[in-house]
Formats: sequence, C-alpha cells, structure tokens
Amino acid sequence: MIRLEALTRLYRTGSEVVRALDGVDLTIERGEFIAIMGASGSGKSTIMNILGCLDRPTAGRYLFEGKDIGKISEDSRSRLRGREFGFIFQQFNLLPRMNAIEQVELPMVYQSGGNRRKRAKQALTMVGLAERMNHKPTELSGGQQQRVAIARALVMSPRVLFADEPTGALDSRTSEEVMAILEGLVRNQGITVILVTHEQDVANYADRVVRMRDGKIIEDRMNRTAAEPTRQERLAVG
Repeated sequence: MIRLEALTRLYRTGSEVVRALDGVDLTIERGEFIAIMGASGSGKSTIMNILGCLDRPTAGRYLFEGKDIGKISEDSRSRLRGREFGFIFQQFNLLPRMNAIEQVELPMVYQSGGNRRKRAKQALTMVGLAERMNHKPTELSGGQQQRVAIARALVMSPRVLFADEPTGALDSRTSEEVMAILEGLVRNQGITVILVTHEQDVANYADRVVRMRDGKIIEDRMNRTAAEPTRQERLAVG
C-alpha cells in the first residue's frame, strides 16, 4: 500500500541544515498495524507528516498504491488526505462549543446529502459513545474526548489512520481502552493504522515496530504473526 524509497527531509535553521529523515526505505501493507518509535528528534513525526501528505520530502519517493505522491498537485494531495486518510493526535482538537455529534460531522461539512447525522452517529456508536452524542468536551472525560476524535477521523471511512501519540494525555487504563479501539479497527475493519509513540506499552499493540534514530530506521521487527493472538486477546485470557 505504501512504499518509501530513499526518503530524505532537510530543514534549514539559519546556516545549519538538519537532516530529519536520512534515506529512509519502508514498506507498509494494507491492513497492517505499525508502530513507529523513537526519541524526540528521531524523525518519527516527520515521517508521519510526509505519509499523511502534510509535508513533502526533500528527496526520495513516496508511493501510495503505486502512485508517486511527489508528482501530484497540491489539490490532488488534499483530496487524497480527505478521502483516504484519518488523523488522531495527542491533543484532541475539539471545539469547545460543539457537542460530540457536531464535532464528528465537521469533516463532512462540504458534502451534499442528508446522511451526515446518520454517519456521525454510526461513528460515535463504533467507539462506544452512543450515550454521549450530545455532550460537549467539558462534559466528557479525556478518554471520551479522544474517542470523539477517533470517531471524527473515521467518519469519512479512511483506509489509513494516522495516530500521533494518541494516548499521551491519558492515564494507563484509558490508554488501554483507546488502543483496544485502534486494534479493533485493524482486525475488524481492515484499516491500516500507523501509530507514532515513544511508549513501549503502546507499541506492544502493533503487529510491527519500526524504531528510528537520527532520521534513520535502526530496527524493523514483527511484534506478532497473524496466527498469534492480539494484545487484547492475550489480556482476556490472562
């Protein structure tokens, strides 16, 4: 689904050149749950921004479904983001005056048709918030706010979901609940989830872990095979 070839991203700060990505090669399959790990400045957020078409590489190629993303227009990149990708961040980015269902309807604001409310309800039900649809952010816990953000990312039926430190503002129990939702999206919906985190406990939910340092991949290993139980299945048994 995704292939990076010798991907490089340089930033200039005055006379200094920072090599945020340094010749990265990476392949991600459909329906894969991959965690990208690394310390601050390792390049993990830079690679996610490029994958999500929020940034462009300085050199190298980014292929999505065989298409060279570096050769398409900005309008085409914007359509790709809206049609194929969903985004979840550490900060929930909810609007204080809107209730949950209005938050989830936001990505569909420019769409015609009268099924926006129905789709928003379905997305909120999927993340376990059927009883909280009319609540505003101040009336929701941190975990519930993150669930609203997940529902908002899912309402356009993306094929790839990018999650940048999605549990960073949550306690451990709530983090487990959120990660179980992401894991379920991979297993039950076939969505490709690309997770950026510095927490090993969070990365353990993924099928595969990629570690970065100084803009390079230093490790790429499988966490589990398709025949092995997921983390949630292991916890249920144990």
